[in-house]
Amino acid sequence: MDVEQAIMERRTIRRFSPEPIPEEALLRLVDAGRMAASAGNRQPWRFIVAREPDLVEEVFQNVAWLPAAGDPPEGQRPTAYIAILTEGEAGRHASDCGAAAQNICLMAHALGLGSCWIGSVHRDNCCKLLGIPAELEIYGVIALGYPAESAVAEEVDNSLSVYRDPEGVIRVPKRRRDAIMRFNCWQ
Repeated sequence: MDVEQAIMERRTIRRFSPEPIPEEALLRLVDAGRMAASAGNRQPWRFIVAREPDLVEEVFQNVAWLPAAGDPPEGQRPTAYIAILTEGEAGRHASDCGAAAQNICLMAHALGLGSCWIGSVHRDNCCKLLGIPAELEIYGVIALGYPAESAVAEEVDNSLSVYRDPEGVIRVPKRRRDAIMRFNCWQ
């Protein structure tokens, strides 16, 4: 899979098969994250991979899912999470951690995994669950697993609301290029 294909095809997945992810794949995801660009090469990120089933369930209870897609039901929940941590204030390193998160999501897609980048995290609870020291903060978590649903992008002129169609496919509206881009000057 080339980069363009991964970018154009990768969509958020919120329902997963119960098959566990091999350790080698999880290590490759972290490697993808750590190779992201970072301002001044500071590399402010740290990663925790949660893959033990009881811990994964506890993390699940401490993140919020897109209401339009619904919470993944029992048996279709993530089988692992990668928590992206940052030194100091998470907002200060948001661009760096965002680049790491995107790399992880693209690598997950290339490995045949689904991913969901989640920023709505009960941080205090997750810090306790994951044993995160006070000098680190949670930027966000990425839910992972083998996809048990499909999601597709479609160009739109109006609503940007994500929805599940009658066949269960997640529809992800994307603005048309000519609506969001100009050469040289906006006017």
